[in-house]
Amino acid sequence: MRKLTFPDPHRRKHFDFFRAMDMPHFSICLQLDITETLRLVRSENLHFTSTIVYLVSRTANNIAPFRQRIRGEAAVEHEQVHPSFTVQTRVSDVFSFCQVNYLEDYVAFATASRVAIERMQNQPSFEDEAGRDDLLFLSSFPWGRFTGLTHAMHYSPVDSVPRITWGKFYEQGKRVLMPLSVQAHHALVDGKHVGQYCELFESLASETSLWIP
Repeated sequence: MRKLTFPDPHRRKHFDFFRAMDMPHFSICLQLDITETLRLVRSENLHFTSTIVYLVSRTANNIAPFRQRIRGEAAVEHEQVHPSFTVQTRVSDVFSFCQVNYLEDYVAFATASRVAIERMQNQPSFEDEAGRDDLLFLSSFPWGRFTGLTHAMHYSPVDSVPRITWGKFYEQGKRVLMPLSVQAHHALVDGKHVGQYCELFESLASETSLWIP
């Protein structure tokens, strides 16, 4: 982790401007192509949720602003950020949080996430580890093709953890699309960065050889 500095005075003004807002988060939702990833999941009998969590997390870890967090009047950048995602439980009609350390190796990550999901489905928890901000808050809405999304959250003290949610995939012509919503703190993440995020996600989802043998 390193402390961020803003040698560009305009960038510092941008940071201070949005950091002072009562509602500094913004959200963008796009329909992204997962045709090749879904084909691989089905042909190799892979776990869909673990695969999407991996792709979402790998994408975020490759774009620096998604690893940056606000602390007081300053900001830091983590070397890695780790997914904390929602899973349906078997013991209640509400979800549980499931936290897994991010691993760049897909097979190792998928194996670890399957173990964590199984545990949380039977022994659910509703708390993330206190004091950590090196997380990504992820969730899914598999019941529909949403075109917009908002999240419940505290604005004070500052919460600069990105929220990323995916929805029900569907066919459009010969392609399979999936809604993906990215919510982030505007003092750290700009629209350009969300655009880069969506482009990289689609690239990884299309070129599956980049992450699985």
